[in-house]
Amino acid sequence: MKIKWGILSTARIARTQFIPAIDRAENAEVVAIASRNNKVHNIARELNIPRAYESYEALLNDPDIDAVYIPLPNHLHKEWAISAIQKGKHVLSEKPATLTVEEAMEIKEALISSPVKYMEGFMYQFHPQHERVKEIIASGEIGTVKQFNSSFSFYLGDRENSIKMQKEYGGGSLYDVGCYPIHAARMILGSEPIELQAVSLNDLDSGVDLTTSTFMKFANNTIAKTESSIDMANRDEYEIIGTKGIIKVPHAFRPDKVGGVGTVIVEKDNEIREERFSGDIYRLEVEHFSKAILENCKISYGIDETINNMRVIDACWKSIYSAKLVTLF
Repeated sequence: MKIKWGILSTARIARTQFIPAIDRAENAEVVAIASRNNKVHNIARELNIPRAYESYEALLNDPDIDAVYIPLPNHLHKEWAISAIQKGKHVLSEKPATLTVEEAMEIKEALISSPVKYMEGFMYQFHPQHERVKEIIASGEIGTVKQFNSSFSFYLGDRENSIKMQKEYGGGSLYDVGCYPIHAARMILGSEPIELQAVSLNDLDSGVDLTTSTFMKFANNTIAKTESSIDMANRDEYEIIGTKGIIKVPHAFRPDKVGGVGTVIVEKDNEIREERFSGDIYRLEVEHFSKAILENCKISYGIDETINNMRVIDACWKSIYSAKLVTLF
């Protein structure tokens, strides 16, 4: 049995990443795609999708669709997630799930009276390299963890026509790529930050943050430093520094760009060990969510985790605007 998916938008990430991943998945299939213009019919034909709708509402009213994927602009994620939930559709939304923690709470409220499942799409977390990192930490090989550092950046070229440069749509680096290192810090350290301070460099015309750096303090005096940018060369990495050694993951968030191969590097006692793991992150994400629907089991990253991640992002904005340390959790 396969979960029947509908796609809300003809966004590039849907066409180039998510829809092909559903095609590769064993327990999922795309049956419909929607857009707000008639070009959706040509795209449906190109991607061999049986049904095309010229409105999101029409797709949500299709009784054959089990789950929807939402790759819309950031400021529309909440609205259409709630609309889909109210129509009884399971929802996998692109990150960030919302623009504020209050909006994430609205999604949770909608889920209370609905049996559907909801997940924010941090696809990178399904790559096996991260479980290996957690295993190494738990083994004590690098000693007590003292610091987590992570960067996710790229240089945005065509800024004049990019939605990433529109503040009212949730543009800028923190929402676009900064949410990943924050998520990774929480996932790898297995706890929540208790205080943070963030600074940003903003575009003078649009006001979006081009670069944001965040310094977070976790329990047990562990520090996490994260950086996001749409104004720097490509990086998608993290490292964990312990009392006895260091773990480095050079392709943490987009291993699909290097053939799906993730590398975990352990440096200890003047020796370096490399371990490699393969994983199709978008396919793994699709299959995980589809399996949870088919077997009615728990997803690995639920709405409460989404709320906690958004709470950190909210604190980043508060710190940026106030130029002060912010206490949270």
